[in-house]
Amino acid sequence: MKNFTSALWAEILKMRRSKVPLFVALGFSIVPFIDGLFMIILKDPEAAKSMGLISTKAQLLAGTADWPTFFNILSQAVAIGGAILFAIITAWVFGREFIDRTAKELLALPTSREAIVSAKFIVIAAWTLALSLYIFGLGLVVGNLVVIPGWSTELLRSAFMAVFGTAILTVLLLPFVAFIAGIGRGEMAPIGWAILTIAFAQIAVVIGWGDWVPWSVPALFSGAVGPRVEQLGVHSYVIVFVTCALGLTATFYWWRSADQAK
Repeated sequence: MKNFTSALWAEILKMRRSKVPLFVALGFSIVPFIDGLFMIILKDPEAAKSMGLISTKAQLLAGTADWPTFFNILSQAVAIGGAILFAIITAWVFGREFIDRTAKELLALPTSREAIVSAKFIVIAAWTLALSLYIFGLGLVVGNLVVIPGWSTELLRSAFMAVFGTAILTVLLLPFVAFIAGIGRGEMAPIGWAILTIAFAQIAVVIGWGDWVPWSVPALFSGAVGPRVEQLGVHSYVIVFVTCALGLTATFYWWRSADQAK
């Protein structure tokens, strides 16, 4: 337990002293503001006509300027943007020691590899979920500033479940990103993996197999292509949890067994 606490504290210190959390938060912060921009455009269609293609695309994406639409776009952004940004976070946490060439020094410490990997996963989970809460809170501020109709307490509860549930499902798929960061010994391979899975997930949704593909489930849960009860079944969540378990197993096994001389 003492070794795990030391490993966790070390990972927290790395995060605190890095600019990566700040830049990731700034990058993700653009989502609520773009969402608010769509609402502003849709509130005044006549003014939007003078904006040409921007108004056409906004009308296609958003539909109407109200809180249900605002929250729907926000949850979809967490599913798609979160898949990329959360993968960047995971790639940095698991790949930076290889980039800095300090992996062998890290593993030479009197701390088990299991404790090191567990600490990294806990930091990733806390970081990404806190970021999702931040984006949801910022979205509430932006939505109130642009003054859109359709607010209700029930809507707030369902929107929070959609955004935070989407974030949790996305986080459950990060262990495979961590595994790829290990076998790729760096940050580029896992980011490439994330882009590949996003493309694969979109193809699966188009051909009607999204509910069977774990990387499609967060987007379907967010309501990207309709009500989640019509898109997902119990098997969809089981597949996500199985994928998470496989990713965790593969990551722990690799860190315990792989040659870390480099």
